[in-house]
Amino acid sequence: MTKKVKTGCLIAAGVVILIIIIVIASLIGSYNNMVKLEEGVKEKWSQVENVYQRRYDLIPNLVETVKGYAKHEQETFITVTEARAKAGGTFNISEQVLNDPAMFQKFQQAQAGLSSALQRLMVVVEKYPELKANQNFLALQDQLEGTENRIAVERKRFNEAARYYNTYIKQFPKMILADMFGFKEKQYFKSTEGAEEAPKVEF
Repeated sequence: MTKKVKTGCLIAAGVVILIIIIVIASLIGSYNNMVKLEEGVKEKWSQVENVYQRRYDLIPNLVETVKGYAKHEQETFITVTEARAKAGGTFNISEQVLNDPAMFQKFQQAQAGLSSALQRLMVVVEKYPELKANQNFLALQDQLEGTENRIAVERKRFNEAARYYNTYIKQFPKMILADMFGFKEKQYFKSTEGAEEAPKVEF
């Protein structure tokens, strides 16, 4: 084998090794980005859970305050209590909810049911002017309104993070790597019918 051929073989081998290194580095970079984006989605999910938990924790005080003035509205109190219990059960589900459309929908439906029950409670309050002047109730009302706004903001942020992640893992050739390592599409929050805005609790 001549020196020229040997040099050519070495150059070819060097180019092949360089290409392999570039491909491996690219795969590692893509994998690391998927991990980072998925963790971002999980972080936004935890924020969504936090604001829903905050609303969940406010409800008993709100119901007790209204009960003091509206003792004859038992059906409404029962509806709110049952909706709260149902929504509370969804806080114990794992992060797998992000990959499972059925579980995600169950979570969203439970929260929508609680929003609807709270709206009914606020309608009841309209009948009791003295309740609307109660300082404790006004403070709870402000907290609830602020929480509903936070829910809308955190859901929007979650959807943005999920969209960015989903777009990334669906791009070729990243989709092959995503499939190999089990990176799955995340679900989005969707508006329930008639719930384009946070529940109105203004008087």
